[in-house]
Order: sequence, then C-alpha cells, then structure tokens
Amino acid sequence: MTSAVDPRYELPRDWPSTEAEAIGVQERTRASVVVGGEVPAPGTGPGAVVGVDVAYDDERDLVAAAAVALDARGLDIVAEATAVGRVTFPYVPGLLAFREIPAVLDALGDLDRRLGRRPDLVVCDGYGLAHPRRFGLASHLGVLTGLPTIGVAKNLFGFRHADPGPRRGDWSSLLDGDEEVGRALRTRDAVKPLFVSVGHRVTITDACAYTLHLARDFRQPETTRRADALCRRALKAATL
Repeated sequence: MTSAVDPRYELPRDWPSTEAEAIGVQERTRASVVVGGEVPAPGTGPGAVVGVDVAYDDERDLVAAAAVALDARGLDIVAEATAVGRVTFPYVPGLLAFREIPAVLDALGDLDRRLGRRPDLVVCDGYGLAHPRRFGLASHLGVLTGLPTIGVAKNLFGFRHADPGPRRGDWSSLLDGDEEVGRALRTRDAVKPLFVSVGHRVTITDACAYTLHLARDFRQPETTRRADALCRRALKAATL
C-alpha cells in the first residue's frame, strides 16, 4: 500500500504489531473519543456520506479496503477509492481495527483527494463504543482522522438487548450492565435489527437517524452495501 500524503490519513509511528501492544493503544486512546457533536440532518443540504468496508483473501494474505462517497440527499455515488495490501496483524477478536485501518486509511486518503473535501460522516461496517474496551473500528478511525464516524454492525458482539419492536425505526438499547453502548435498530419491518454505535463526534440519536436514512431500500445502509461490493471487486482484481 502507498502511504497517504495527508497526515490525517497516516498511521501513527508506533502502530502495534502484537496483541499486547494493540490493547495498550486501545486503553490509552479511548479517552480521545468524543461522544456528541453536530452533523447535518440526514438528507438535508449538500454533502457526502462515506462507507468503508474491507475484504480478505486468506490464501494470498491480502486485505482490500473500499471507501465509497454517496451524495447525502439522493445516495448516488459521487466518488470511490480502494487500497490493497498485505495483512500485517493477526486475527484477534476485539482487535480487528489493527488489521483493517492501514488499508482503510489509504482508501480514505485517496477518496478525500477525489472529493476535494472532507466527508460529513463515515459509516463503518463494525462497532464504535459497542466494544469491550469502548474503542472499536469506528471510534479508532474517527480519532485518527478527526472525522465524525458511526459503527453499523450486522451481528451482535457480546452485549444484551431487548428485542426491538417489529417496525422500521424501532430500537432497543445495547447494554453492558446498565451502560448503553449502542442500539439495536430495526431498519426493515420484521427483519433482524442492525447494531448501531457512536464512533466519534456523533450522538447515538444521529447515528440511528443516518442509519435509517441510508438503509432506504435494504436492511444494510447503502454505504455499506456499495463499499462491500467495491472491496470485493478490488480484492478479486488484485495482483500483489
């Protein structure tokens, strides 16, 4: 992978290579997460909402990241970028960000140059505060780039919740003890909910509102659907 020129998209010099180092980074850096902030209301005004996702080729030890920017109103693609590189961190539950962020930063940096502006919001296929150490991919990416981020996950990662109501927009709290770390959000009537959490510089209310806006026609947000398809194509075409 080529290094991004913009320092907002460069890895820290002390990027960890071991599980113990990575946990230490999460423990030290999670205090930098900002819960709250102002993002434009979903579907109002010009702007770009970006989805990021990754795909792996275990046989070739490759990871491909995609960043897709959608027009905030009509959800049409306005720019996209990919990055492919070697996997440099082992698979450890709770530490997936350290496998994914190097490629994601490269893709985001390229996308930023193509857009000519910073995104209004980045949607990650994963978790933010709904993480054992309150520092999942969305939070880590947000702190590194300074961008507002949210995590929207397809599957639950170790928290409890009541079943939300059956209608689109119904939700229930994801709980760790008495602490709300995210929400189980129904994006389609009578369909399994998604699991939404704050990443950085966003409220949980805005995170859920954007998820519903982006999941206009399908269970998953359009940002995630587009980024998932693009990173899979990039991985298939990779010649590393």
